[in-house]
Amino acid sequence: MSSIPMPAVARPDYQKFDVAVKPSAIDGHGAFAAERIPARRKIGEIRGQSMSVEDARIRATRYERIMIVEVSERRAIDFAKSTDPLRFVNHCCAPNARLCIRQRRVEFHSLREIAPGEEITVDYGHSHHEGKLVCQCGAPTCKGRL
Repeated sequence: MSSIPMPAVARPDYQKFDVAVKPSAIDGHGAFAAERIPARRKIGEIRGQSMSVEDARIRATRYERIMIVEVSERRAIDFAKSTDPLRFVNHCCAPNARLCIRQRRVEFHSLREIAPGEEITVDYGHSHHEGKLVCQCGAPTCKGRL
């Protein structure tokens, strides 16, 4: 498996654990734990371009791969150009992490211990797909659609 090259820089302070980007069996590329992540810990954050929800929803209609999170009723963040590896976190119906919005920041927290090499996943919940996208997570409890 090849990894997407990441710049050789020190881990930012908002990134609490090392995460690698590699091809994913779920979809495209995924974010994988590069070290053991204990249960109930902040894994890190993703940073991106802040915009109005209205602009974000328009932008979402123009791209096949969308990396946008609405952080309030009026603001959204687009992560398409972010260099943060957590932007590659895929959906799973039986996730090992959760996405939290705190003070308009998008954070990821582990639900249980995540082993090195394990893909980090979250339940996307309500999404723009409106149940039209087939879920490929492979979990025994898979809901079938996003």
